[in-house]
Amino acid sequence: MIADLESHVDDVLTVAVLGFVGVRLATGLRRSLTGDGRATVRAIVSRIRWRHIWPVPFVLASVVAVATTLIRVPGLRWGWWSAIGGEGNPVFGSNESTIGTVWEWLIPALFLLLLIPALPLFAYAEEQMFRRGAEHWSRRRRALKVVQFGLVHTFIGIPVGTAIALSVGGAYFMHTYLREFATSGSASEATMESARAHTTYNGIIVALVVVVVIATALS
Repeated sequence: MIADLESHVDDVLTVAVLGFVGVRLATGLRRSLTGDGRATVRAIVSRIRWRHIWPVPFVLASVVAVATTLIRVPGLRWGWWSAIGGEGNPVFGSNESTIGTVWEWLIPALFLLLLIPALPLFAYAEEQMFRRGAEHWSRRRRALKVVQFGLVHTFIGIPVGTAIALSVGGAYFMHTYLREFATSGSASEATMESARAHTTYNGIIVALVVVVVIATALS
């Protein structure tokens, strides 16, 4: 009976989380359709070049390697999303309770449709929060911001070890920001440049998730 109650509570929490994520994604989509949103998305996406693409596989490989090592440490495998039966990132809507049902692929597909148009805006917002102004920071503060960037992902349910590993991506975005600032002398341009790197990085991850969702739907 206790097990059934716990399962029911987990299901209720899962629905609440997915509902919240859905609302957030819908808000991002609406923002991407406004005049300012479209202009920002266009400014980011239209200037993505090969320099933003080729480093991503290496950055992702490094993140995976660090995460694989850290989640072996007791306590670092924990994340509140997986604790209630979720899988991966709640933004993609995967959950143990939907396995074997149409919802296993339908919820992730719906979330992806909402996410993809707003992907550059989410990346840009994070770059403003964690990179803008870094040209004035000490090396210690930059390193702290990189770690904070990774750890903030624990709030959306990412396991602690994986969140720490995401700091590798944060370091790459920080490098991109500082490199552009050294060239242009503009914090705004540097933020846009790191947002392009961030959007490309996230975009490749999303593309991989899309492949998984399609394979799940076809199976």
